[in-house]
Parts: sequence; structure tokens; C-alpha cells
Amino acid sequence: MSVRLIDMVFPGDANHHGTLFGGVGLAHLDKVAFLAASRVARRAVVTAGCERIDFAAPARIGEMVEATGRVVRTGRSSMGVEVELHAEALLTGERRLCTRGLFNMVALREAGDDAPLPAPPQEEADDGWLRTVEMVFPGTTNHYGTLFGGDALKHMGKAAFVTATRQARGVVVMAATNRIDFKAPINGGDMIELASRVKMTGRSSLAVEVQLWAEGLLSGERRHSATAEFIMVCVDGEGRPKPIGSETHNP
Repeated sequence: MSVRLIDMVFPGDANHHGTLFGGVGLAHLDKVAFLAASRVARRAVVTAGCERIDFAAPARIGEMVEATGRVVRTGRSSMGVEVELHAEALLTGERRLCTRGLFNMVALREAGDDAPLPAPPQEEADDGWLRTVEMVFPGTTNHYGTLFGGDALKHMGKAAFVTATRQARGVVVMAATNRIDFKAPINGGDMIELASRVKMTGRSSLAVEVQLWAEGLLSGERRHSATAEFIMVCVDGEGRPKPIGSETHNP
């Protein structure tokens, strides 16, 4: 199964040409390769190398970048992960393939562990949810070793923004969020998966449901950590609500 990471290109991630640093793009690709390989191996995984990476198109400030990774080959300890990086314009939906390549990942084994790696899994059918992933690193955890609630909300808000933008193809802002209950902690080293979908579309607003799941990379244990509903509003250049679908784009 593929894993997907979606992020925005902000000025701090761009060079003096206003395009995404190649190193930031490679970091996204390495992260999805790591997560895809970890989901298959359920062992500690490291990057052994990658094949030649050619950047065919830029990702510009203000665009989204989508990195995907999929295990296409497994050996006794090694895996080949096919990765792609796409740029997407927020308002038009235009997508460009920035680069693709193959990362070689190695699963670390303890003494006496001779079990073969599983075969690459089949792709799952589209269920209507946009599923994106992230890692929980130490800098985002509290003194208990779990993810800060504020960082969890940041990830959920970004998922709502991406989903609403893809639906409206206009400038959207967060207007409100309904009650959020955190049901289970997310530990450092966990992968988080955000599943989001548009529940309702009005004249200028969208209600987006976001589910937050935690997954232990070694155990595969999944925990439903939180669910929230975000109200996103399509706005004009002065920040006033405007009908969805009324955006005009210059050629």
C-alpha cells in the first residue's frame, strides 16, 4: 500500500528562485520511503541509498507538494520503495511531476531472526478519504513522550485545509471547529495517519471531518486518537466569504 505526505511550500523551504529546495523535496521522499518500508517490514528500517533522482519540474511557494512511497520489491532484508513527488497549484488543481525514483531500504535484524520479509502489499481501493501520514519526532512531544495536543491540532487543521482546497479550488480559511476529544495518546516514534473528507458543502463553506490515527511502526497497532469537524470558508481577496466555484483563473 502507498503512503502519502502532503505539505505546503512556504518561503522557509524555498530558494532565492521561489521554488522548493531540492534537499527538502528529498527529505519528503526519504520520509515516505521509510514509512512505507516500516509498514511492510515491521522492523527498524534505515535508508541504504537511492537511485539517481532527476528533478523535472519545480514546486513553487504557495503550492502543495505530495510525496508518495510504495514498496515494489522485497528481499531477505532489503526493500525497494518507489517514490514520487508532485507539485499542485491550489486554485487550478494543475499537477506536475517534480521527480520520481527508487529508495533502497534495509530492515535491521536481531540475532536469530531469519524470517523473510513479507511480499509487497497490494494497493487498497479508494474509499473516498484523503489519507496522509506524518512522523512524531522528539521535538513535537511533551515531557510524557507523547504528541503535544497543539501539534495534533495543527496536523488536523492542515488536513482539513488540503481537503477543502481540493474541493473548492479557491482560497479557503478555517472559520470554526467543533468539539474535539482526544481518545488515545500518540507516542514519540509513532506514525500518524490523517483521514479527511468533505461532509457537507454549502454556498461558501465546507464541513470537513478529520480522523487522527496513531500507528506503532514495529507492532502495527493502530489507535483512533481523535476526530474533529472543521468549518472551512471560501473567501475573496479581501477575506469576505464568496460562493464556492466562483474563482476565476488567469491562463
